[in-house]
Amino acid sequence: MPWDRNQMAARAAQELQDGWYVNLGIGIPTLVSNYIPDGIEVTLQSENGMLGMGPFPIEGTEDADLINAGKQTITELPQTAYFDSAQSFGMIRGGKIAMAILGAMEVAENGDLANWMIPGKLVKGMGGAMDLVAGVGRVVVVMDHANKHGQSKVLKECTLPLTGQAVVDRIITNLGVLDVVEGGLKIVELADGVTEQELRDVTEATLVD
Repeated sequence: MPWDRNQMAARAAQELQDGWYVNLGIGIPTLVSNYIPDGIEVTLQSENGMLGMGPFPIEGTEDADLINAGKQTITELPQTAYFDSAQSFGMIRGGKIAMAILGAMEVAENGDLANWMIPGKLVKGMGGAMDLVAGVGRVVVVMDHANKHGQSKVLKECTLPLTGQAVVDRIITNLGVLDVVEGGLKIVELADGVTEQELRDVTEATLVD
């Protein structure tokens, strides 16, 4: 069976390394905070001005003043720090954030990322995505392998407006894990019960051995 959203987030959490400062994007990446492995100490940064995010609150304990960049209620930790957006983006642009785990609409085989808009649809704005992919050390994308029509979102070239060119290092989908390497994408891991052929059948991008 392909991974569900929580399993994808748990797999993405395995990318975390002790001592890292990490930014979690909107969507599935926000769930990563619930799956940080034991023994790993990471500091989660939200570009709306928070350093040190805890897991999602238990129902009934939400604080409407504590939100992440996706406007979801979150929890604070004893060491949490708050600051304005200018300082937040200074951290991102200054290379202080080790990794960003982001959602995506499309990823290309060379690491191009499209995750901020679909032409003709109302969007709230770019948010921090463009700064994140340019400023962080490592970019991991978490998304479904295909859209609701069964069409691949892992492409030879993106068709939507780009967030960044050649910025993605690793792609985690409901079917498995792929790395951006010279010449295309390399299969690193398959989701439980998913065959390599099933992944290949729904991948438009070039897969290399």
